[in-house]
Amino acid sequence: MNYKQLTENERYQIYVMNKAGHSQKEIAKLLDRSPSTISLERKRNHGSRGYRPQQAQRQSDKRRRTPHKARKDQESCRNRGSPSNRG
Repeated sequence: MNYKQLTENERYQIYVMNKAGHSQKEIAKLLDRSPSTISLERKRNHGSRGYRPQQAQRQSDKRRRTPHKARKDQESCRNRGSPSNRG
């Protein structure tokens, strides 16, 4: 199975079709993507102002630059330093 990241244009299309009332399944079919890809994209990049394609692209670029292990290590350090986690 080949993995292909969403493009900025696809993210904008998701935004427009979502605003137009298309279902997740319809959006996936029009973009030739899995419905789960659309679902994860919207869930992962949904902020307080809803799904915003430019913000989603920036977040994607940021995630791509930061290796997965480094992100987990950063999160672990943040949690360890939290006063609520101290005995």
